[in-house]
Amino acid sequence: MEVLRRSSIFAAEVMEAFDRSPTDKELVAQSKALCRNFIHSRLNRAGIGWSRPEHGLLASAGTLGEVSTVLLLLGDELENLRPNVYHNVAQQLNISVSSEDVVSEAFLAVSAEMFSTGITWGKVVSLYTVAGGLAVDCVRQGQPAMVHIIVDCLGEFISNSLVTWIKRRGGWADINKCVENNDSSFQKNWFVRAVCTGGHFLKAFFFYLLRER
Repeated sequence: MEVLRRSSIFAAEVMEAFDRSPTDKELVAQSKALCRNFIHSRLNRAGIGWSRPEHGLLASAGTLGEVSTVLLLLGDELENLRPNVYHNVAQQLNISVSSEDVVSEAFLAVSAEMFSTGITWGKVVSLYTVAGGLAVDCVRQGQPAMVHIIVDCLGEFISNSLVTWIKRRGGWADINKCVENNDSSFQKNWFVRAVCTGGHFLKAFFFYLLRER
Protein backbone atom coordinates (compact mmCIF):
# COMPACT_ATOMS: atom_id res chain seq x y z
CA MET A 1 0.00 0.00 0.00
CA GLU A 2 2.87 2.37 0.77
CA VAL A 3 4.33 1.82 -2.73
CA LEU A 4 0.94 2.59 -4.30
CA ARG A 5 0.63 5.72 -2.19
CA ARG A 6 4.07 6.96 -3.24
CA SER A 7 3.25 6.18 -6.88
CA SER A 8 0.02 8.20 -6.68
CA ILE A 9 1.81 11.16 -5.09
CA PHE A 10 4.56 11.03 -7.73
CA ALA A 11 2.03 10.92 -10.59
CA ALA A 12 0.07 13.83 -9.11
CA GLU A 13 3.23 15.93 -8.75
CA VAL A 14 4.34 15.22 -12.31
CA MET A 15 0.91 16.08 -13.74
CA GLU A 16 0.59 19.25 -11.64
CA ALA A 17 3.72 20.65 -13.26
CA PHE A 18 1.82 20.99 -16.54
CA ASP A 19 -0.51 23.55 -14.97
CA ARG A 20 2.36 26.00 -14.54
CA SER A 21 5.91 26.53 -15.71
CA PRO A 22 7.75 23.38 -14.53
CA THR A 23 11.05 23.53 -12.71
CA ASP A 24 14.14 21.80 -14.06
CA LYS A 25 13.68 19.03 -11.50
CA GLU A 26 10.07 18.50 -12.57
CA LEU A 27 11.01 18.40 -16.26
CA VAL A 28 13.62 15.73 -15.54
CA ALA A 29 11.04 13.74 -13.53
CA GLN A 30 8.61 13.99 -16.45
CA SER A 31 11.35 12.92 -18.87
CA LYS A 32 12.08 9.80 -16.82
CA ALA A 33 8.37 8.99 -16.49
CA LEU A 34 8.03 9.26 -20.28
CA CYS A 35 11.08 7.01 -20.68
CA ARG A 36 9.59 4.35 -18.41
CA ASN A 37 6.40 4.41 -20.47
CA PHE A 38 8.31 4.29 -23.75
CA ILE A 39 10.41 1.33 -22.65
CA HIS A 40 7.39 -0.49 -21.22
CA SER A 41 5.64 -0.13 -24.58
CA ARG A 42 8.65 -1.47 -26.47
CA LEU A 43 9.02 -4.43 -24.12
CA ASN A 44 5.32 -5.26 -24.46
CA ARG A 45 5.62 -5.09 -28.23
CA ALA A 46 8.58 -7.47 -28.08
CA GLY A 47 6.58 -9.85 -25.88
CA ILE A 48 8.96 -9.41 -22.96
CA GLY A 49 7.83 -9.14 -19.36
CA TRP A 50 9.19 -6.47 -17.03
CA SER A 51 8.41 -5.73 -13.39
CA ARG A 52 6.21 -2.68 -12.89
CA PRO A 53 8.28 0.50 -12.34
CA GLU A 54 8.49 1.80 -8.77
CA HIS A 55 6.55 4.95 -9.67
CA GLY A 56 4.04 3.17 -11.89
CA LEU A 57 3.14 4.00 -15.49
CA LEU A 58 1.46 7.07 -16.91
CA ALA A 59 -2.26 7.07 -17.48
CA SER A 60 -3.31 7.71 -21.08
CA ALA A 61 -5.42 10.70 -20.03
CA GLY A 62 -3.94 14.10 -19.23
CA THR A 63 -1.21 16.18 -20.83
CA LEU A 64 1.70 13.92 -19.94
CA GLY A 65 -0.24 10.91 -21.20
CA GLU A 66 -0.81 12.73 -24.49
CA VAL A 67 2.88 13.54 -24.74
CA SER A 68 3.69 9.87 -24.15
CA THR A 69 1.32 8.85 -26.94
CA VAL A 70 2.93 11.34 -29.35
CA LEU A 71 6.43 10.23 -28.35
CA LEU A 72 5.55 6.61 -29.09
CA LEU A 73 3.94 7.55 -32.39
CA LEU A 74 6.99 9.50 -33.56
CA GLY A 75 9.25 6.70 -32.33
CA ASP A 76 7.29 4.29 -34.51
CA GLU A 77 7.85 6.59 -37.51
CA LEU A 78 11.59 6.68 -36.89
CA GLU A 79 11.76 2.90 -36.64
CA ASN A 80 9.75 2.53 -39.83
CA LEU A 81 12.13 4.89 -41.62
CA ARG A 82 15.28 3.18 -40.35
CA PRO A 83 14.25 -0.34 -39.24
CA ASN A 84 17.83 -1.50 -38.72
CA VAL A 85 19.04 1.52 -36.77
CA TYR A 86 17.05 1.19 -33.56
CA HIS A 87 17.18 -2.59 -33.12
CA ASN A 88 20.03 -4.67 -31.69
CA VAL A 89 21.48 -1.47 -30.23
CA ALA A 90 23.86 -3.27 -27.85
CA GLN A 91 25.25 -5.34 -30.71
CA GLN A 92 25.76 -2.23 -32.85
CA LEU A 93 27.63 -0.59 -29.98
CA ASN A 94 29.58 -3.80 -29.40
CA ILE A 95 28.98 -3.69 -25.65
CA SER A 96 28.14 -6.17 -22.92
CA VAL A 97 24.90 -5.33 -21.10
CA SER A 98 26.04 -7.12 -17.94
CA SER A 99 28.00 -4.08 -16.73
CA GLU A 100 26.23 -0.96 -15.44
CA ASP A 101 29.29 1.17 -16.15
CA VAL A 102 29.55 -0.03 -19.74
CA VAL A 103 25.86 0.50 -20.48
CA SER A 104 25.86 3.94 -18.84
CA GLU A 105 29.03 5.08 -20.59
CA ALA A 106 27.83 3.90 -24.00
CA PHE A 107 24.38 5.46 -23.69
CA LEU A 108 25.70 8.82 -22.47
CA ALA A 109 28.50 8.93 -25.07
CA VAL A 110 26.16 8.20 -27.98
CA SER A 111 23.61 10.70 -26.62
CA ALA A 112 26.23 13.44 -26.40
CA GLU A 113 27.39 12.80 -29.95
CA MET A 114 23.81 12.80 -31.28
CA PHE A 115 23.20 16.30 -29.89
CA SER A 116 26.67 17.70 -30.60
CA THR A 117 25.34 19.74 -33.53
CA GLY A 118 22.15 21.01 -31.92
CA ILE A 119 18.80 20.00 -30.44
CA THR A 120 15.56 19.14 -32.25
CA TRP A 121 12.48 17.19 -31.25
CA GLY A 122 13.49 14.63 -33.87
CA LYS A 123 16.73 13.96 -31.99
CA VAL A 124 14.86 13.82 -28.69
CA VAL A 125 12.56 11.16 -30.13
CA SER A 126 15.64 9.34 -31.42
CA LEU A 127 17.13 9.42 -27.91
CA TYR A 128 14.05 7.71 -26.50
CA THR A 129 14.00 5.20 -29.32
CA VAL A 130 17.63 4.31 -28.60
CA ALA A 131 16.76 3.88 -24.93
CA GLY A 132 13.86 1.61 -25.85
CA GLY A 133 15.96 -0.52 -28.18
CA LEU A 134 18.78 -0.85 -25.65
CA ALA A 135 16.30 -1.76 -22.90
CA VAL A 136 14.86 -4.56 -25.04
CA ASP A 137 18.39 -5.90 -25.60
CA CYS A 138 19.12 -5.83 -21.86
CA VAL A 139 15.96 -7.71 -20.86
CA ARG A 140 16.41 -10.26 -23.64
CA GLN A 141 19.93 -10.93 -22.37
CA GLY A 142 18.74 -11.50 -18.81
CA GLN A 143 19.64 -8.07 -17.42
CA PRO A 144 16.25 -6.44 -16.58
CA ALA A 145 17.85 -4.31 -13.83
CA MET A 146 19.65 -2.37 -16.57
CA VAL A 147 16.32 -0.84 -17.61
CA HIS A 148 16.42 1.37 -14.52
CA ILE A 149 20.03 2.30 -15.31
CA ILE A 150 18.98 3.40 -18.80
CA VAL A 151 16.11 5.50 -17.41
CA ASP A 152 18.46 7.14 -14.91
CA CYS A 153 21.06 7.82 -17.62
CA LEU A 154 18.46 9.43 -19.86
CA GLY A 155 17.34 11.59 -16.95
CA GLU A 156 20.95 12.56 -16.25
CA PHE A 157 21.58 13.50 -19.88
CA ILE A 158 18.40 15.57 -20.11
CA SER A 159 19.26 17.30 -16.83
CA ASN A 160 22.75 18.21 -18.06
CA SER A 161 22.09 18.93 -21.73
CA LEU A 162 18.43 19.29 -22.72
CA VAL A 163 16.36 20.61 -19.82
CA THR A 164 16.99 24.30 -20.62
CA TRP A 165 15.96 23.78 -24.27
CA ILE A 166 12.79 21.92 -23.28
CA LYS A 167 11.95 24.60 -20.73
CA ARG A 168 12.37 27.38 -23.29
CA ARG A 169 9.86 25.64 -25.53
CA GLY A 170 7.30 25.64 -22.75
CA GLY A 171 7.86 22.07 -21.63
CA TRP A 172 7.14 18.64 -23.04
CA ALA A 173 3.71 19.59 -24.43
CA ASP A 174 5.49 21.41 -27.28
CA ILE A 175 6.26 18.04 -28.90
CA ASN A 176 2.54 17.63 -29.62
CA LYS A 177 2.95 20.19 -32.41
CA CYS A 178 4.82 17.53 -34.38
CA VAL A 179 1.53 15.74 -35.08
CA GLU A 180 -1.06 18.52 -34.79
CA ASN A 181 -0.50 19.86 -38.31
CA ASN A 182 -1.77 17.57 -41.06
CA ASP A 183 -0.45 19.72 -43.90
CA SER A 184 1.53 17.56 -46.35
CA SER A 185 4.50 19.95 -46.35
CA PHE A 186 4.71 19.64 -42.57
CA GLN A 187 4.63 15.85 -42.78
CA LYS A 188 7.36 15.95 -45.42
CA ASN A 189 9.53 18.18 -43.22
CA TRP A 190 9.05 15.82 -40.26
CA PHE A 191 10.16 12.83 -42.33
CA VAL A 192 13.17 14.72 -43.65
CA ARG A 193 14.18 15.68 -40.09
CA ALA A 194 13.65 12.09 -38.98
CA VAL A 195 15.89 10.69 -41.70
CA CYS A 196 18.57 13.22 -40.77
CA THR A 197 18.20 12.17 -37.14
CA GLY A 198 18.85 8.56 -38.14
CA GLY A 199 22.02 9.78 -39.84
CA HIS A 200 23.13 11.56 -36.67
CA PHE A 201 22.51 8.38 -34.69
CA LEU A 202 24.61 6.28 -37.07
CA LYS A 203 27.36 8.90 -36.90
CA ALA A 204 27.18 8.76 -33.10
CA PHE A 205 27.64 4.99 -33.23
CA PHE A 206 30.62 5.43 -35.53
CA PHE A 207 32.38 7.92 -33.25
CA TYR A 208 31.66 5.83 -30.17
CA LEU A 209 33.20 2.72 -31.69
CA LEU A 210 36.30 4.66 -32.77
CA ARG A 211 36.94 6.13 -29.34
CA GLU A 212 40.04 5.04 -27.49
CA ARG A 213 39.13 2.81 -24.53
